[in-house]
Amino acid sequence: MSKKTERSFSSVISVNPYKNIYLSGISSFLSENSSPEYVKDQFAISYLNANEFINSQVSITKNIPEEDLYDAISNKVYDELGLDQAVTYQIQFIETFNNLDNENRTFHVFIADPLTIAQTYKNVVERIKYIDVIIPTPLLLKSLYSKEIIETSGVHCFIYFQENETFITVYNEKEFVYTKSIKYSFLQMHERFCELYGERVEFEDFMRFISSQNLKETNSDYKEFIIKLYKEIFANISDILTYVKRAFELDKIEHIYIGSQISTVTKLDEMAEVEFKVKSSNFEFDYGFESEGVYIDQLHALMHIYTTLPESEKYDCNFTTYHRPPKFTQRESGKLIMLVAASLIVAFIYPVSYWILTYAQSLQHELLQQEYTEVHNIKTTREATIKNREADKVKILTLLQQEEKEYTEKKGTLIKIHDVKVNYPMKAKLLALLTNNLNSFGVRLESLSYKEDETNPKDKSFSLGVVSSKDKKITQLLEHLTKTHPDTFHFSMEDISFDKESKLYFGDLKVQIL
Repeated sequence: MSKKTERSFSSVISVNPYKNIYLSGISSFLSENSSPEYVKDQFAISYLNANEFINSQVSITKNIPEEDLYDAISNKVYDELGLDQAVTYQIQFIETFNNLDNENRTFHVFIADPLTIAQTYKNVVERIKYIDVIIPTPLLLKSLYSKEIIETSGVHCFIYFQENETFITVYNEKEFVYTKSIKYSFLQMHERFCELYGERVEFEDFMRFISSQNLKETNSDYKEFIIKLYKEIFANISDILTYVKRAFELDKIEHIYIGSQISTVTKLDEMAEVEFKVKSSNFEFDYGFESEGVYIDQLHALMHIYTTLPESEKYDCNFTTYHRPPKFTQRESGKLIMLVAASLIVAFIYPVSYWILTYAQSLQHELLQQEYTEVHNIKTTREATIKNREADKVKILTLLQQEEKEYTEKKGTLIKIHDVKVNYPMKAKLLALLTNNLNSFGVRLESLSYKEDETNPKDKSFSLGVVSSKDKKITQLLEHLTKTHPDTFHFSMEDISFDKESKLYFGDLKVQIL
């Protein structure tokens, strides 16, 4: 932990609120705490899964002063994401410094529903009272770079499977870029496996197989369907990585770290390397902790590493609302109690009235909280339905546009084929016909050219350079052609010239094909 933390606290407790697992850490030793309780000099840290917050990017003009930055980001987030104005969301943000925009600042924004946080940490707070830090899971990975556990830079992808969530996070040059929760937690994987297998398998048996069996060696009936399940998961992840590279202009993913909340015999990193064709490693790092040979969830280890970092080397993004109170004499409640105590000496009636009002306010708050929960659930359901319908609409419109395009292309091809087949004259046949007529009148062919108008493909014509010993033969030929082929050709000749040296007559016969 930072120097400030070390002076204030003698131990650290990390919390997985989704499975109620607590790990206590003293110095470099970690151990599971099955009966956690509030300890005054104990630092408490927990995390928020990616499926419980919204992550987005916003840009704010650099002209906004620091004291107005939170309000500016909050207003923009509510407008751009269409958040419910009736709900006061918890909004945290971190700035990205690889922005080339000289006029704006770019921030990664994390938005959480306060009701979600309250429900998630209800049991935790009942046990340990205060939580000093609640950080989004993807931001814990910054510790790996800050502590130089991962020394290389570039584009790295982290994939981590948990019982209630599986998330993908991408870092570029040791800075957070993108995160997404996918619907393949262990619970969801179990349901999908049962669908593939064709019968119901107990969740405990499914987890036992995943953790203890090596897919390369086992002959279990489950093997084929587990492999199908992993291929389905990797296909989904591949689509996400394709989107990330396009959206954030990344050339390639250089390294993938993949692991899970439980220890597995099957090497997931080897499977990932084969599927993605990207160098992959197991999401198990040497943090320098001792744990009596017990497998430690990587997120617990990351939380303990996070507390050792200086403030300048970690992301400041804290969703906790369970802060420790100040000293008794500095608290508003402490001042109130001292005032009440003094008031009791003067008149006993005042404290009684305060107690009654407090009880009434608590009862009213509880009723409003219940009403809010019901309305919130209805709103969430309707929003999900609308999003599904909109996605279906986009898919259908895309398909329609594709079909229309294919129809237009095929129609144009058929028209061209018809035009060539019906309207295109056989030039060789026409030339043979004209040549026979020339021979009949003793007229020779000196030159031949063919022309077709590009703007009007039906406008086709021949130009025949004819030569004869007598001009009469040429005029007789022209007269014969005009009478014989009135519906096929249009003949014209501007003049007939005579060459004194060769004593021959020359003419340029224009033949337009009708």
